[in-house]
Amino acid sequence: MSKTSVSAKWIGASMLAVMVSLTAMPAAAQTADAPAAATQENVIRSISVTGTQRLEADTVRSYIRLRTGQVWTQAAGDQALKDLYATELFADVSIRNNAGDVTIEVRENPVINRIILEGNKRIKNDKIEPEIKLAPRQIYSRSKVRADVARIVELYKRQGRFAAQVEPKLVQLDQNRVDIVFEITEGPKSKVRQINIIGNEKFSDGKLRGEMVTKQARLTSIFSSGTSYDPDRLAFDQQKLRQFYLTEGYADFRVVSAVAELTPDKKDFIITYVVEEGERYKFGEVKVNSKIRDFKSEALTANLRMKQGDWYNAKQVEDTVEGLQESAGLFGYAFAEVNPQFNRDKDALTMSITFDIAEAERVFVERIDINGNTITQDKVIRREFRLNEGDAFNSIQVKRTTDRIKSLGYFQEDLEVEQEQGSAPDRIVLTTNVEEKATGELSLSAGFSSIENFIFQGSITQRNFRGKGQELRTNISYSSYSKSAEIGFTEPYLFDRSIALSGDIFRRDLSSFNFFNNDRNTTYEQATTGFQIRTGVPVTEFLYFQARYGISYDDISLDRSLFFSDPDGTGPLPSSCDPILAGRFLCEAIGKRLTSTLGYTLLYDTRDNRLRPTRGHSLSISQDFAGLGGDVKYIRTSLNADKHFKVTDSGFVFSVSAEGGYIHPLENRGSVASGIDDIRLTDRFYLGEPQIRGFDIRGVGPRVQRIFFDGAIENGVPINVPRLDRKQIQDDAIGGRAYYLARAELQIPLGSGAKELGLRPSVFVDAGAVFKVTTPILQTVQQRSAATATTPSQPLYYTVNTSGTTPTLETTTVATNPDGSARVPVLQFEERFFGDSWKPRVSVGFGVNWNSPFGPFRIDIARALLKEPGDDTKLFTFNVGTQF
Repeated sequence: MSKTSVSAKWIGASMLAVMVSLTAMPAAAQTADAPAAATQENVIRSISVTGTQRLEADTVRSYIRLRTGQVWTQAAGDQALKDLYATELFADVSIRNNAGDVTIEVRENPVINRIILEGNKRIKNDKIEPEIKLAPRQIYSRSKVRADVARIVELYKRQGRFAAQVEPKLVQLDQNRVDIVFEITEGPKSKVRQINIIGNEKFSDGKLRGEMVTKQARLTSIFSSGTSYDPDRLAFDQQKLRQFYLTEGYADFRVVSAVAELTPDKKDFIITYVVEEGERYKFGEVKVNSKIRDFKSEALTANLRMKQGDWYNAKQVEDTVEGLQESAGLFGYAFAEVNPQFNRDKDALTMSITFDIAEAERVFVERIDINGNTITQDKVIRREFRLNEGDAFNSIQVKRTTDRIKSLGYFQEDLEVEQEQGSAPDRIVLTTNVEEKATGELSLSAGFSSIENFIFQGSITQRNFRGKGQELRTNISYSSYSKSAEIGFTEPYLFDRSIALSGDIFRRDLSSFNFFNNDRNTTYEQATTGFQIRTGVPVTEFLYFQARYGISYDDISLDRSLFFSDPDGTGPLPSSCDPILAGRFLCEAIGKRLTSTLGYTLLYDTRDNRLRPTRGHSLSISQDFAGLGGDVKYIRTSLNADKHFKVTDSGFVFSVSAEGGYIHPLENRGSVASGIDDIRLTDRFYLGEPQIRGFDIRGVGPRVQRIFFDGAIENGVPINVPRLDRKQIQDDAIGGRAYYLARAELQIPLGSGAKELGLRPSVFVDAGAVFKVTTPILQTVQQRSAATATTPSQPLYYTVNTSGTTPTLETTTVATNPDGSARVPVLQFEERFFGDSWKPRVSVGFGVNWNSPFGPFRIDIARALLKEPGDDTKLFTFNVGTQF
């Protein structure tokens, strides 16, 4: 009997060894190339399968080509072995032929129970798991594990971690199951240690490195995301180098090679560029050849920015092409082609250019398509289009449409209105693919402080209510010192016309305060109830008019137990405001009054985005007339202007703004002699944090300070020593009729990582002042003795007791010394008036805006460079919910 067996086993990780044992075979059969004799022993009579757990025997037999009745050959056995391993279902397979009875013995690959990731901190599971193709309840396969390891390593390389290692391990379980554990060693992020440039003579290495996105890892670039190695960024930097040289006139410049070498420790890369600069070119003859009848070649040539003899600049050529295309689009030629034809003279080192404008047809808008809006209604987007179906195409109007849709704040920031060929050469389709953002804002906050006690604030705002572009807002706040509730609604297109209508109803209870000895002291309480209704219409594309009317009822009061007295002594309770306790300016502010105001705003706005502008300007004038009924009469006028523009293409945005206002009284409430201003305390302008950074809340402008005194002996004589510590001065801002404020701010772009976090730093300069108020009557108050049943309260005076070894300071009600000289009065406090000056207060600083998951935050560090006596400065400010 002859017996043949074929088997295979895994050796190491991947080597397959096939062992063939031949027992008692005829000599002729052992010859390598001798054909098998068709004897009875070589015919396959049966094929049996052993060792299966999950698979049926027929399933195993279906994977091979051996069939009963066939002649058994060694080659057929080897092929069957390969076919079974190719299924990746088996860990071990052997085939034996016993006189025609073929036995296939298998050991199945285990089933995956679960996949575990260990050691990954920089890249979370939800980023790695999509890269893993193996899954629970699948059959384990070494090749699939190796492929998954390679994909995980590649994922880390894309994150700049080229030292990352992944070690797969198997945990054997019962029932032929396994857990696969990917042990990940992330390693450090591979940085760019050095950037070498070879072949540059005209520009230094530092200058060329500054043009690249990739940066060398240095302490100064700690916040830059460009220090990590990225192959895509390497290719982009080559383009940046070429663009730089082409803008400088080196038309023959090329990057010969760019090589990135990984250091042996796999921590850093060293990048080496080899460049050829070539010669510098100048512009030769530059002209425009237009085949469009509305475009005269001579006129267009005369308006070109580049002139013959100027240094060649590829960026100017690109800008000229874009400018000519925009000009053609302005006249309706949407698909006008502008092809610059270059004529290089290497001997004269000149570059002559002819801008060929191909003949084109005037184009009309065939259709406007809007895609992606699942909540926002089509009409909300369509009404922002400056073009309608059937209108002549206009590229300026398309750009304006893009800006208006972005300003809604409902969609992505990189939204564009795409232009596609229509059904005919003179037809165009405008397509807008939008990605909706969350437009609802829910804010709930609660806290506790030693000053405010319990604090609660909640607000709900929906800027795209019901998908109709309407805004619904509510706000509630509560603390020991302030309470308010407000609800408002805005319909931007009333009856689908360009008429906006909005209104607010509010109730605000405010307790004004000051600080003295670190204690918060309530000065006056103001309860305001009212409403305002507004309507607005566009006058032109950029000019907007708004009218408004509002009524508010104010009840301003002081704590009677603290600030009232009974000068006649006839009442059981204090009956009148005491100027000594409260101050004259507070006493004249109390009372109940009704304010009826009618106002308007005229706004000219060309900004590309009302929420986060990067270019354009705005100018507005507002006036409010109080006196259409009610108890208050004045005219308030305000002016506002701002301008924004991009400094470079890298993302720097510079903005300047200025504003000012003045309140003119329409009633006579007092006079200079009385110290009462015609504008009430609550109607004046105030300035400070957050309007002008570097100063505290209401820290700029007119104010009354109460300076308290202590007694002391100097050269044997009693004196009053003022307490000049700011914390021991009672400071009350009283505002002014006029103010101005100017700002200059530069927004600094950060890397992509910081941008994703919503961080936007800036540096700024603020300048402003509030001024013009009637000087209040100031008081100097002398301390008095305590009143008794028989003796009324009397003024106190200092006297020095010299009977002891050390002179001591005492008080008496006697106003003169024994020799008849006047004694020094014991001063309680003295009021001083500061800050009524038009001179600018100037601060400089830097800040960071953060769109945090909890809402917008603004942090500023500013230092006051110019200030006036009495101003209250503040270095660090932190604002929550500021619009930016």
